[in-house]
Parts: sequence; C-alpha cells; structure tokens
Amino acid sequence: MKKFINDVDLVEEQMIQGMVKAYPQYLKKLDCGNVVVRAAKKERKVALVSGGGSGHEPAHGGFVGEGMLDAAVAGAVFTSPTPDQIYEAVKEVATEAGVLLIVKNYTGDVMNFEMGEEMAQMEGIRVDHVITNDDVAVKDSLYTVGRRGVAGTVFVHKIAGALAEQGAALPEVKAVALKVIDNVRTMGAAIAPCTVPAAGNPGFTLGENEMEVGIGIHGEPGTHREERKTADETADLLLDQILADIDYAGSEVAVMINGAGATPLMELYIINNHVADVLKEKGIRVYRTYVGEYMTSIEMQGFSISLLKLDEQMKELLDAKADTPAWKEIGGKTHG
Repeated sequence: MKKFINDVDLVEEQMIQGMVKAYPQYLKKLDCGNVVVRAAKKERKVALVSGGGSGHEPAHGGFVGEGMLDAAVAGAVFTSPTPDQIYEAVKEVATEAGVLLIVKNYTGDVMNFEMGEEMAQMEGIRVDHVITNDDVAVKDSLYTVGRRGVAGTVFVHKIAGALAEQGAALPEVKAVALKVIDNVRTMGAAIAPCTVPAAGNPGFTLGENEMEVGIGIHGEPGTHREERKTADETADLLLDQILADIDYAGSEVAVMINGAGATPLMELYIINNHVADVLKEKGIRVYRTYVGEYMTSIEMQGFSISLLKLDEQMKELLDAKADTPAWKEIGGKTHG
C-alpha cells in the first residue's frame, strides 16, 4: 500500500483537522470526534446533518456551509459514525425549528443515525430523518437492505439545504428531501479498486481488461463483472438502467457525472459528452450539469451517473445560493 499518510489510526482525525485548517471561514471541529459544523451557527431555521464513513471526500464535510449542511459526522473509512457522534452534532446545530438528518441507506448508517436521533429527541430536540436510496444497480448488497444511497445524496443536501436556508418548516424541508429521493437515480462502474488504509490491500481485484458494473461507494460488488468497454459503451450501460427506472420522457434533469477518486476530469468530460448527446436524442432536457468529484471512494478508478428529474421548485432550489468548501453556487438560473 502506497499512501501519503502518517498513521493508519490517525487518518480520519488528521484529515478532518486539515480540512478545518483549510476552511476556517466555513468549518469548526467538535471535540467529540470527527464532527464538523458551520463556523457560524444558523439560527431559527431547520438544521441539516449528514455523514457516514470517511473516504468519500468531499462528502460530507465539504458540503457544510450556507445553503447546504449544518453538520457532517465522519466515521472511520467506510464505517458509520457512532450514535454519540451523531447526537453531539445534532445538539450543536439544533434550533427551535428542528433538525433533519440525511442518511444514506447502509445498515450501519441507518441504525446509528436513528439511535442518535432518539437520543436527541429524549433531550427535547425536534429531529426527523430521510434515507437516500438512489442506486439502481442492486436491491441488496453487503451493506444494505434495499437500494444503496450514493452520489445522488448530494442533490438532497443541496435542495433541502436551500429550502431550509429560506426558513421553511421541518415538514416542508423533509417533504422536498423526499421528493428529490423519489426522483434521483444513480449507477456507477469501476476499472480499478480502492485500498482502505487500515486494511492495506485493495478491496477486490480486476484484470487489465475487466470492469465492475454497478459498483458501490465502498467498493462492494455490483451487478456483474465484464470486459472493459469504451467510455460511451459504459455510459450506455449505466444510462439504460437509470432510464428504465423512472420515466424521464419530456423532463428536465440535473446531471451529475461523479468521479470515484482517481478518474481524471478528462475522462469524466468524455463521459458527459456522450450522456448529453443521449439525453438530447431521447428528448430529455438538461437543466444543469455537474462534473467532478462529489462522493468518492478514496482512490477508486470509476465514475457514476446521477439523473435528477426536476420540477419548478427543485429547479429554483438547485439554483439558490450555496457556499461551502466543495460547492459554490452564486444563484440565478444557468442552464447546462
């Protein structure tokens, strides 16, 4: 294993400390573990808390800031944070308007976030949650019962965060988060694995001409392994599954081409070039496109495609101002 780290036991802590030192205008770290919150607490508005295992950077700490999250809770690499950490995050950012937890559908995340929610409710804090499940690749995996929550979760952060910033009540913020969850679908593929520092070895092996289709964000297996294909052919494989799951005909969509950590932007743009052409041919209008690393898997060489079917409310909230270390949006309607 070749990595620029100091001690496998300090990876997460030193990463979070480095993030806070890079962005003190946005973030501060709590003393209860690897929890980051907004440097300036949001008052009298619904607060949003998300998180999960480390190794998905910039998710989740990179999305803490104006118009998105109020706190992000980081567990060890690919491991859920503890209920105590989640409770401390909720307690720190809670306002009289309440707190919404945005949880990806992994067994440990769901269990621990729900326990943290119950602990906060026992203290009289108003808390609710939503569970993201945008991955169309597999119904059940090593980590989940039901579909996995993957890169489409970032759209939930953005849109629910925008509505919370406007001062909407907790039921309204939850409702728009659920609407995004109902309308976003994702699928990914990889041609090389990642290595968890504490494990020291890749999570799986692929031959030179093999790729894993339907890969998860923890390197867990997808639907199948097959001979490596061109960028266009691979994008078609993923798009076929996504477009079969929701009727996107005649819709406007937001597109996210998400890099898994070691895929060059050059390749992501090549993929987007084809995705845009396919959607145009099918009469699906692209409202906004996001290309880059939003939810990674350490240094996995792969990518995912997310499509979000938009309505007027979601378009307005997607356009709303956001300012975080990993997401900059000046506001105003720009069409991709």
